[in-house]
This record gives sequence, C-alpha cells and structure tokens, in this order.
Amino acid sequence: MRNVDVAIIGAGSAGLSARSEVAKITENYLVIDDGPLGTTCARVGCMPSKVLIQAANDFHRRHKFSAMGINGGSDLSIDLKTTMEHVRSLRDRFVRGVLGGISSWQDTHLIQKRATFIDQNSLKVGDEIIKAKKIIIATGSKPILPDAWNEYKDYFVDSDFFFELENFPKKMAVLGYGVIGLELGQAIHRLGVEVTFIGRRPVVGGLTDPEIASYTWKKLSEEMDLSSDGIEILGKSKNGLRIKTGEREIEVEKVLFGLGRQPMVKGLGLENLGIEFNSKDVPLYDPETYLVKGTEGVYLTGDATGIFPVLHEASDEGKTAGFNAVRENRTPFKKRTRLSVTFSDPNICLVGKSYKELKDEGIDFVTGEVSFEGQGRSIVMLKECGLMHVYGCKKSGLLLGAELFAPSGEHMAHLLAWAIASKKTVFEILSFPFYHPVLEEGLRAALRGIKYNVDAKEPPLEVPLA
Repeated sequence: MRNVDVAIIGAGSAGLSARSEVAKITENYLVIDDGPLGTTCARVGCMPSKVLIQAANDFHRRHKFSAMGINGGSDLSIDLKTTMEHVRSLRDRFVRGVLGGISSWQDTHLIQKRATFIDQNSLKVGDEIIKAKKIIIATGSKPILPDAWNEYKDYFVDSDFFFELENFPKKMAVLGYGVIGLELGQAIHRLGVEVTFIGRRPVVGGLTDPEIASYTWKKLSEEMDLSSDGIEILGKSKNGLRIKTGEREIEVEKVLFGLGRQPMVKGLGLENLGIEFNSKDVPLYDPETYLVKGTEGVYLTGDATGIFPVLHEASDEGKTAGFNAVRENRTPFKKRTRLSVTFSDPNICLVGKSYKELKDEGIDFVTGEVSFEGQGRSIVMLKECGLMHVYGCKKSGLLLGAELFAPSGEHMAHLLAWAIASKKTVFEILSFPFYHPVLEEGLRAALRGIKYNVDAKEPPLEVPLA
C-alpha cells in the first residue's frame, strides 16, 4: 500500500493542469492513467481537426480563384491519403509536445494502470492499494455511440477513430451537427466526399438565437446536404448501409457520429463513495470548487463533468481542483466568460450569455445586428456570408453576450469575451480604435445598433474625451 497527498485519475488537460498546481505544494502525488497519453485535444480533438479543416478550406478556396484572375483552379486535385498522413504527422507532433511536458515527472509520479475507488480515500490501481488524502477525477470523455445500433458498428466512425482513416469513402452520413459533426463533416465535404448531415432539428453549432440559427441553417444548406428529419437505418447494402431520413432513402458507405462526447465516469467504482448522481450518472459537485458533494476530498474536473468539454475550461477546472486539493481551506473560483467557437466556415461563436439565457433569465436587453453580406472586408475576401447579433443591457448598455456566424468570427468572439469579462459598456468599447478595412468594423456596426437603443445617455462623440 502506498500513501500520497493527492491522487489524480487522468492525464488529460484537466489532470495535467491539476498536477501542475499540486506539484507547487507537494511532491507526494500520483497521476494514474490507463489510456493512451497525450490529451484528447492533441490526439483526437482540437488540433488534428484544425489541421484537416485547414487543408479542406485551402482546397475549397479554389472555387474563388477565377474571379481574381487566378487560372487553373478547376484543375486542382487532392490526394486524400497524403492529406490524412499530413494530419497524423502534425497530430503526432502535438502529442509529442504534451508527452515532452510530462517527461520530468513521468518515471516517479505516473502509473499507467486502471484506477477504481474502494472508498473516498482509497483506490485500487492494478494490484496495488493507493491511500490518498485527496483524489481528483479527471478521466475525460468519449464519443457518444448508441448501443441500439451495435449490429452496424462496423460501418460507424467516431471522432476517436476518425483520424486513423487513410482515406474517405465516397458517400458518408454525418449524424449530428454540433461542433464535432459540423467541423469534420464540412471538412470532408470540401475534400470531395458526398456528405449528408442528419439531425432532429434545424439548428447547428449550439445556436439559440432564432434569427442567427435560421440564417446559418439556410447558408450551410446552400453548400451542403442538411436534413433535420432524423435517421432510420434500414439495413446493410452491398456497399455499406441503407438509411432513411424523412422521405429520402440513401446509401452510404460509412456513418460518422458527431453526437458529442460523454463523461468517462463509469467503471470507476463511484458507487462506493456514498454520493449522489445526476440523470447522466455524473456525481453532483460544487461548480466553484469542483468538490464532489458528500465528500471531503474528492474532486471532479474537465470533460468528466459533462458540462462544457473544451480545453480552456478543462484546464481551469483542473487548476481549481489542484489548488484546493493541497490546501486546508477551499477557495471558490468562478468560470471565465463563456467563449465557444465552432470552426466551420464561417465560424459559429457564442460569447457570454446566449439569447436563450437572456430570455430565460428575464433580462431586459437590446440587440445590435450586422450582416457580413456587403461588409467591406468580407467583399475583399470574397466571403460575403455571415450574421452577428450582439446583446446589451437595455438600461446601461453593458455588453452581455453575442451569437454569430461570421468569417473569422473566432477573433471577434475573443474581443467580445474580453469586453464582457471587463464589464464594458458599448459606449466604452466604441471608444476603442477600429481599423479600416477590417471585419471588426462589422462588430462596430452591431455595437452602434445597441448604442442607439439603450436608456443610458451616450457621450457626445465616440472619440474619448481629453
């Protein structure tokens, strides 16, 4: 039996961040992980997907070449086998970066075995018992795959396996158009795969603003085949599966599951802790300290919470849990301003409070709007597609949130998140410089839409007073 101050289950983004905080106070800790090392982001998530998306968007850009007098674009072709080799090469580079970061402590503090709870302070790790004063659960997530379709599993591809494909079939269905389904699905569509996106309602990327959601659906439907009629698998065919969506029957070689990810908390022996769970079998926990309710020293962090599976959130949660695990008194921390980006083209972003949250909370707000159809820099870029709504407090003009579908929206979303976190009003933001010609001029137009409709008195000029 071994006694430690802290045991961390999981060496992903949350677990590694927790370890960095724990190691500042004590060297008597262990990190336990029985899966492949390298974090979800580096191996199967954020990074390899962006490599693929970059290649897909670069290839898709050939359709704009002739308008600019660049000839020969129609003759370009793509070698998908080489593309995927490129994706895996950079994926491996990112993974090596992660593994390089653990090399200094791997031999002394890492156990690559399965951990299960015996009680709130004891873990069974292989044949060994680990006694820990505090335990941090950072086991991450896995793709959602319906058990009801197990007989067809040979035709399914999930995001964990996707990047191992050496080539793509000619026809695929993408089930779900959240972040994973939309990003990967649009990429393979632009690489030449015949893709049918299937879901149950005409809303993509988590949008809640009805006008933004409707516009985004319409514009993406102009490029790709989107169905909101659900899926029925009719059976196997000579070349794959026969499926039905609405009144249409189609044949596909593979189905890519983009239904999101679920916490990996089953099989940890959590039933031995005497705690309560939510409807998804995830332990109840304090969202400001990440302490599992009903315990004195078990913490739940990162994708394992099932709340917002993105890297910067997982990292923050891990740091919070690690900080508290090595201190006598727990300190509550609040989440940063919400920032969500779907790397479709155009980007889909949600910042701060969503339209639905503002409505549900009964907040009196006004909306500033801008279309990127006809916006100066969008015209120059030949990317005249996009719509942004920015929300401000009706009384004060305080910036509250935004939803957008816009070219390079990822950058404007960051500016908005920083402004919201800094508790800026639209008047203060409009006093900042906006260069010409940039996409951010569209953001300024939306902010002015709020300025003209709030109760607070606006300054005589947007130019700052001397």
